Amino acid sequence: MGALSHLRVLDLSRVLAGPWAGQILADLGAEVIKVERPGNGDDTRAWGPPFLKDAYGENTSEAAYYLSANRNKQSVTIDLTRPEGQKLVRDLAAKSDILIENFKVGGLAAYGLDYESLKAINPNLIYCSITGFGQTGPYAKRAGYDFMIQGLGGLMSLTGRPEGDEGAGPVKVGVALTDILTGLYSTVAILAALAHRDHDGGGQHIDMALLDVQVACLANQAMNYLTTGNPPTRLGNAHPNIVPYQDFPTADGDFILTVGNDGQFRKFAEVAGQPHWADDPRFATNKLRVANRAVLIPLIRQATVFKTTAEWVALLEQAGVPCGPINDLSQVFEDPQVKARGLAIELPHALAGRVPQVASPIRLSETPVEYRHAPPLLGEHTLEVLQRVLGLGASAVAALREEGVL
Repeated sequence: MGALSHLRVLDLSRVLAGPWAGQILADLGAEVIKVERPGNGDDTRAWGPPFLKDAYGENTSEAAYYLSANRNKQSVTIDLTRPEGQKLVRDLAAKSDILIENFKVGGLAAYGLDYESLKAINPNLIYCSITGFGQTGPYAKRAGYDFMIQGLGGLMSLTGRPEGDEGAGPVKVGVALTDILTGLYSTVAILAALAHRDHDGGGQHIDMALLDVQVACLANQAMNYLTTGNPPTRLGNAHPNIVPYQDFPTADGDFILTVGNDGQFRKFAEVAGQPHWADDPRFATNKLRVANRAVLIPLIRQATVFKTTAEWVALLEQAGVPCGPINDLSQVFEDPQVKARGLAIELPHALAGRVPQVASPIRLSETPVEYRHAPPLLGEHTLEVLQRVLGLGASAVAALREEGVL
């Protein structure tokens, strides 16, 4: 039994931040009921190519994007614009522990599905709202998307080649990182609310905003600004506070060198055949290396091009200096450590036979993550959930389906 197998989650969210939180809870054992629009479902079901292929190599209806964030859930299709559909969702909420939604601020109030309305019928409900800008403030009514928030929230001002370099300019992170981080923070908030409910009783409303999360995750760069008043600039792959801590060219490509302290720098200098670097008054400490990065980095680049990536990795690992290759995803999933940790899994799938998945990184000794079933087909569990949870008969469900409510 999973750690959260005693909980039921009603997931009214779509795209990524909300579904990511729902999948984490589902992986930990919670029953997650994903409510989707009849006919269309979660927007990401159509966000392809690529699509999952069947045994004949033909595309199925399931986009890879959707498959990344909806494992272990049950799909129920309900039309929230219909009073009958709203009643079904209220009835499900009355029997749930957690609700996740990412409608625009006030969007669910028109359907009687906002926190205050549902709190009246289930005071213990933990209701997590995820929006671009939160429930308050001058931007609260605006729609918010990951890419836009990466720009507005400062991340893109820190990501990309330095000014003056060829190809300089702001660059977004290659995955929807703000959405992912918001899903993670939302999960933490939900677990905290559960702890409060178990200790003191009563649910609560969680107000999560992509912008809040993005600004919070600026971490050391935010503090670099707040302590100096000087906005950090783009450094490409370099680190603002540590040198050398970036990519370097090799005889057959590039590798990453992450020297975290002065002892590691001395070891690197010895392996590079330049032991005098460690005693050079310009480079002897990290503070000096940061101040003189413009001098040191070209010297390191001149040294690293004479060995292959594999040679550098082998030599530096033996010396205890952190480093590594820059892998594409085919190399990632062939990496022996990734294989040893079982990060690529497969689950049975109704349309394709099997569907690949990326395993959860959570490793619990007593209540391990469970992979119960693949991301569901649209409406796959409508009949089963409405019968089991709400006690509706097959004829009642058929009538609702005939009326277009389901």
